[in-house]
Amino acid sequence: MASITSTGLGSGLDVESIVSKLVAIEKQPISDLQDRTTTIQTQISAYGKISSAFSAMRDAAAKLSNPTTWQALTATTSDSTMASVVAGTGSGAGTYALNVTSLASSQSLSSKAFANNATVGSGSMTIELGQWSGTNNSTFTSKDGASPVSISISATDTLSSVRDKINASGAGVLASVVTDANGSRLVVRSKDTGEANGFRITTADDDGNNSDANGLSALAYDPTASIGSMTQNTAAANAKLSINGLDISSASNNIEGAVDGLTINLLKTGQSTVSVGQDKDSVKKAINDFVTSYNSLMSLMRDDTKYDDSSKTSGPLQGDSTAVGLQSQLRNITSSGSTLGGAFQRLSDLGLSIGTAGTITVDDSKLTSALGSMSDLKNLFMGVDSNDPNNNGLASRWRAFADQVTGFDGQITTRTTGLQSRVTANNKRVDELNDRADAYEKRVRAQYTALDTQMAKLNDMQSYVNKITSMLSSG
Repeated sequence: MASITSTGLGSGLDVESIVSKLVAIEKQPISDLQDRTTTIQTQISAYGKISSAFSAMRDAAAKLSNPTTWQALTATTSDSTMASVVAGTGSGAGTYALNVTSLASSQSLSSKAFANNATVGSGSMTIELGQWSGTNNSTFTSKDGASPVSISISATDTLSSVRDKINASGAGVLASVVTDANGSRLVVRSKDTGEANGFRITTADDDGNNSDANGLSALAYDPTASIGSMTQNTAAANAKLSINGLDISSASNNIEGAVDGLTINLLKTGQSTVSVGQDKDSVKKAINDFVTSYNSLMSLMRDDTKYDDSSKTSGPLQGDSTAVGLQSQLRNITSSGSTLGGAFQRLSDLGLSIGTAGTITVDDSKLTSALGSMSDLKNLFMGVDSNDPNNNGLASRWRAFADQVTGFDGQITTRTTGLQSRVTANNKRVDELNDRADAYEKRVRAQYTALDTQMAKLNDMQSYVNKITSMLSSG
C-alpha cells in the first residue's frame, strides 16, 4: 500500500520533486550500466549465431573430407524398362552386359467358380511348400526348413472366410477371391518367387472323398496323387540371366551379390548394358552445400562487424577484434589453396571464386568440367600433407578450424565467456548502486524533512511576529 506523505506542506517546498530529481541523478550510472549490459548481451547472442553457423560449415566441410563422399558410385542401364540398378559400397566401376531370358515367378493356383457367398464344404486342408519337377509336376520335394500347415474349414465357411484363414495361417502363401461373370474363384499364390517356393494343397474332406471336385477337395492341388481341381496358372520359377556371359539362376528378381555392391532389379526379359561409375552428382551437391553454408557464415560475420554509413548504424560486433580475426583467418584458409590437388591448386580452378564480400560464387559449367578429374579434386579437398598441415586439403582445414574456434578453449567460447563475465560484473555493480541509491534517498529525505520542519517553525514564528506587529501598530 502506498504511503501518504505531507512533506513540504509546512514549508511550501516541493520536497518530493527535489528528492526524486536528486535520486534520479544518483541512479544515472545504473542506467548507463544497464545499457552497456544490453549491448553485451546482444554481442553474446551474435556470437551464438556465429558459432551455430561455424558448426553448419564444419559439417559441410566434414562431408567433403569423408572418403565415403568420394567413393560413392552410381549405376545406369541402357534400358530402364528392363532393369533398374543401384550401386552400393564395394561396387566396381565398369560396364556389364546383362541378358535376362526369364523372370522369377510365384506359383499361382485358381479354383473352379463358386456361387457368390457359397460354402465350400468342411474338413481340413494342408499347405506344404516345396519344388515341383518332372512332367506335369509329377514329383514334389518338400522345402528344407518348412513344415506343412493344416487349416480347419467348417461347413459354414465361404470362399472369403477360407481366404482369411489361409492368409492367417503363415503357410507361405497368399490367398484372394476373384469374382467375374461366372462366379467367385479362390486364387492362391506363393508369397515368395522361386522354384523352391512352389506348394501343394491336400485336403481331408468330411464328405469322405478327397479326390473329387466336390466339397473341400475342390480346393486341393496335388498332381503327384492326381487329385484336386485347382488349376495352376503360373509355375514357381527362378530368374534366368547372364552377366558378362556368366549364367545366373535366382529365386528373386532382385539380384544382389552377382556383382559386388551392385543391386539389379529385373523388370522384363531382354538385353541391356549396365554402367557403374563415380557419382559425380553427389560430389557436386556436397561442394554446393558447403558453399551455401560457408557463404551464410561469411555474410553473418560481415553484417555483424560492418558499419552502415547510410543508416549510421553499426553491427553488434563492429570493431570486435575476435570477430574480425575469425573472418580474416577463415578467408586466408579459403584463398590459400593446396598443392596436393594436382590439376587444381585453388578454388578458382574449379569455378569457385571469392568475391570482395568474402563469399564464394560458383561457375557451374567449370565445376562440372572439374568433376572429370575426381582424383585431383579429392586431393584438393581432403589430401593430407604430412610435412605441412597448412597444405592439407581445404575441407580438412575448414573442419579443423571450425573445431578449434568452437571448442572448449576456442576463440568464440573464450570471447563469449569473457562477455558473460562482464554481464555478471555489471549486474553485481547495479545491485550495489541500487543499494547506495536507496541509502542516499533515505538520507536526503531525512535532511529535507528536517529542513521542512525547521522552515515550518520559522513560518509559524514569522506569522506570530507579524500578528504582534499588526496589533502594536493598530494600538
